[in-house]
Amino acid sequence: MEHDQKQLVQLLPLLPLLSELGRTQHVTETAEVLGVPQSTVSRALSRASAVVGTELLVREGRGVRLTPAARSLLPYIERALAEFQAGLDLVRSESDVVRGRIPVSFQHTFGESTLPLLISAFRSHHPGAVFTLTQGARDTCLARLAAGESDLALTAPVAAEGRNLLSALLYREPLRLVVHHTHALAGRRLASMADIRADPFVALGPGYGMRSLTDALFREAGYRPRIAFESQDTHTVRGLVSAGLGVSILPPGGDAPGRNVSTETGNLGWVEVPLDSALAFRDVGLSWRQRNPGLEPLGVRLFRELVLTEGPQLLAGLVQRRSRLAGTGPDGDEAPPAPGQ
Repeated sequence: MEHDQKQLVQLLPLLPLLSELGRTQHVTETAEVLGVPQSTVSRALSRASAVVGTELLVREGRGVRLTPAARSLLPYIERALAEFQAGLDLVRSESDVVRGRIPVSFQHTFGESTLPLLISAFRSHHPGAVFTLTQGARDTCLARLAAGESDLALTAPVAAEGRNLLSALLYREPLRLVVHHTHALAGRRLASMADIRADPFVALGPGYGMRSLTDALFREAGYRPRIAFESQDTHTVRGLVSAGLGVSILPPGGDAPGRNVSTETGNLGWVEVPLDSALAFRDVGLSWRQRNPGLEPLGVRLFRELVLTEGPQLLAGLVQRRSRLAGTGPDGDEAPPAPGQ
């Protein structure tokens, strides 16, 4: 019994590594996911094989393959980790303490209401939760996620799932043509891409989610826009349109400055017009790195679960209100249905 106990003591610290290696089947990738040197993984494998008394993995080309002995052990390893994680969650939930920071990357357009609403809902359950927020272009947010600098990324379009990357759709919202309040299209109930062929266009810069969406709209329309300005945030884009310096395509602006024209604002003002295109929408979603049980920080996992389970309902009213405030009328109030709905 004493010998068996000693073996368990030697093996316990290696269980997360063996579990991750069973998933990736690659020493280098396992080291990257766990944030340890590759040599650490190799040495741990040697120790584990010595303690068990048989080889657990064999090299196969650039990767590794589980031996029959390892395949027999793996389900027990994963159950042990899952049980231990459940115990940790129970203890921490009873004390209502979420430890550590929750790093989230997000695009600028979600900083005013979308992300604050989600954080507020989470903080109502876990008032001590601490977030680290970074904002930027869609490509930047996803790069930070891939590099491990963020644990979650809120983007549009939703990132395609891939190796070690999972994503979920939260909501879909319409894209509108935004024009100066005196523009010829300002009174229209519906506009086409062909209607703005001759207009200067105010765009988001390359790498931004909206830029990829507007590029797709122009490709569908069969022409390239005359880009007059490139900006890094939608507030500036809307401001340039409000000054009559071009037209743009953006998500509904709600009560953003410039919607209401008055003598105090001079000639500044914008109007949104629904677009007649099947591509005039954007899907907003959450992305995260896939990990084995026990490797994802509790706070990150709990926030992710809240966003996925409660987020769509929490945000539905926000999207509808923002579209309605934009004054788009009955033809443009509702976004197209999300895929599968």
